[in-house]
Amino acid sequence: MRVSVLGAGAWGTALAIAACARHDVLLWTRRADHAQALRADGCNRQYLPDTALPSNIAVDSSLPVALAHAAAGLTVIASPMAGLRQHLASLPAGQPAVWVCKGFEQRSGALGHEIAREVRAGAAAGILSGPSFADEVARGLPTALVAASEDPSLAALAAQVFHGDLLRVYTSDDPIGVEVGGAVKNVLAIATGISDGLGFGLNTRAALITRGLAEMTRLGRALGAQPMTFMGLSGLGDLVLTATGDLSRNRRVGLAMATGRPLADILRALGHVAEGVLTAPVVVARAASMGVEMPITEAVSAVLDGDIEPREAFRRLFSRDARPEV
Repeated sequence: MRVSVLGAGAWGTALAIAACARHDVLLWTRRADHAQALRADGCNRQYLPDTALPSNIAVDSSLPVALAHAAAGLTVIASPMAGLRQHLASLPAGQPAVWVCKGFEQRSGALGHEIAREVRAGAAAGILSGPSFADEVARGLPTALVAASEDPSLAALAAQVFHGDLLRVYTSDDPIGVEVGGAVKNVLAIATGISDGLGFGLNTRAALITRGLAEMTRLGRALGAQPMTFMGLSGLGDLVLTATGDLSRNRRVGLAMATGRPLADILRALGHVAEGVLTAPVVVARAASMGVEMPITEAVSAVLDGDIEPREAFRRLFSRDARPEV
């Protein structure tokens, strides 16, 4: 099958590597000089410098070429969330696509499926998500993902493309839940990073993950998700990985914020997109518009905005009135 991956960051490159053993893969980058470097270096020095790029992966900087390549196959959008709308709008009518970015669109507050309904009404679309660091997928370490779409044939197609010996892909008919999980877990990972950076210990981390999962589920249900989705790979699984894994960019943001470093300096040093930073205020706004209580998310957003110091934010969280757990 022909597969085009739009976006040659770490995750797009890792997915191209994962699929190329069984499929005809083209990896698209928007920059001609990046495409030339990928071909010349035989690796993605900027994002995955320690993993070889197989020679059978075609690399191109022409979007029309990339879209034509996957005309009868699958297009995978691996851009940051900010680029999803533009890429979806560029797809030919009827061309199936899945995206792997996680978050809410900053300007509109929309999730990916909401953007897709707006710009590609009636076209098959979905998301590939789950607990996964790009570096480990690129190295072929065992990983499990979930492909979610309201169109079961598209979810099955995405699973067919990526399911292999060490990459297991489940299917789901709940893209809303999968997207909410993938978005909110990034914010909660910042919270656990701050907590660990302040030295609050494992008890605090466990409390944040557990109560964060409750927040995620409340928002998901309000948006129409299936509650059980949050017990799966894109909910609990991705939350645990991103909140505790040292490769997590969002966790690293939280760890750095606990030291008092300015957010701008942290992001500059990180050199990659940390979607939780952009997602936090959007989640707060959407939750407030539906009357959904999300105190941990609100605290993270306030810390990112500089409205409160991290230690004080945690003091306020843990001094809230007692209430039933569920």
